[in-house]
Amino acid sequence: MKILDGKVIVCSPGRNFVTLKLQTEDGVYGLGDATLNGRELAVASYLRDHVVPLLIGRDARRIEDIWQYLYKGAYWRRGPVTMTAIAAVDTALWDIKGKMSNAPVYQLLGGASRDSVMVYGHASGRTIDETCEAVERYASLGYKAVRAQSSVPGLQSTYGVGKGDVYEPAEAGLAPDTAWSSERYIESVPPLFARLRKEFGFDLHLLHDVHHRLTPIEAGRLGRALEPHRLFWMEDPTPAENQESFRLIRQHTTTPLAVGEVFNSIHDCRTLIQDQLIDYIRTTVVHAGGISHLRKIAALAELYQVRTGSHGATDLSPVCMAAALHFDVSVHNFGIQEYMRHTDETDRVFPHAYRFADGAMHPGDAPGLGVDIDEALASTFPYVRAYLPTARLLDGTVHSW
Repeated sequence: MKILDGKVIVCSPGRNFVTLKLQTEDGVYGLGDATLNGRELAVASYLRDHVVPLLIGRDARRIEDIWQYLYKGAYWRRGPVTMTAIAAVDTALWDIKGKMSNAPVYQLLGGASRDSVMVYGHASGRTIDETCEAVERYASLGYKAVRAQSSVPGLQSTYGVGKGDVYEPAEAGLAPDTAWSSERYIESVPPLFARLRKEFGFDLHLLHDVHHRLTPIEAGRLGRALEPHRLFWMEDPTPAENQESFRLIRQHTTTPLAVGEVFNSIHDCRTLIQDQLIDYIRTTVVHAGGISHLRKIAALAELYQVRTGSHGATDLSPVCMAAALHFDVSVHNFGIQEYMRHTDETDRVFPHAYRFADGAMHPGDAPGLGVDIDEALASTFPYVRAYLPTARLLDGTVHSW
């Protein structure tokens, strides 16, 4: 079952996506998501110019061997562009293997460990009242878990607060700088969750994303202030290049910590997991080397009672969402899955078998990943150059976005 060809498809049905389509000599093809928000064309070039030529003639069934070949054989390892490209190949190969086996991918990963996958949605508002209304909408749809964000008083824009039903932070052209104040933010968050607990009690899981904005000691202070409100997790409290920084946060709060959506490999989170400095690892199929590597991260995490909580924003295509759900339903130490609804245009370009009901999702039982791409329709949505915003402190200093 040799790989005959590889095609890289770039389209923008509501936002930019990069998709790898691998074709075998048997007529079976597989899809892999290769989207890297704001750097999409770098991955597209990496695949077209460097990776696809190396795959022609190789046995598509040798998934692990091909993964190691692309990782170790290039000498230059890791990094978001390389690992996203490897993830696309790996995911496409699992899709092919599932189709050849006439089985959904999760059956090839050991079968289901659960009947469905709990997901959380994103509720936000310009005020606490608006955020409460948004949480109520998600609860009415059956969600058991909701991420809540609200605007920070005195700041014109706040991460996580969208302009419509679908939150998309990337903007066409050069995105504007946004002002940030950690001091104002830290004061604004506890009142939000005090109100939410008053309105919804403790049966609804509540999550919050700090988005790398705080220093470790600031994060510890916020986590302690949020302890009475029993958050499911506090996400990305500080940039995690220095894994040891989470040790300081851990010393000051028992609020559960989640991190990892920007991680590329098991080495990025090894200390965090082994020293039990986090409670949830959020690495993704598309940015952490595919299903094969994500399984290794989950296996390490299981030893230390760390659960998974994979990133699932709109810049991950339905191909990645499908792959994540197959992973989620199979892995024993699953925790929760982020789920941001794609635009209608995206769903039409990527028809899929996964489904949502009562706050949970299932990948479906179609062979492979259960997701396809309408190439003709995709071609009607050309690439649009877009970037994420840049955050600056009130004095103009560039800050972590």
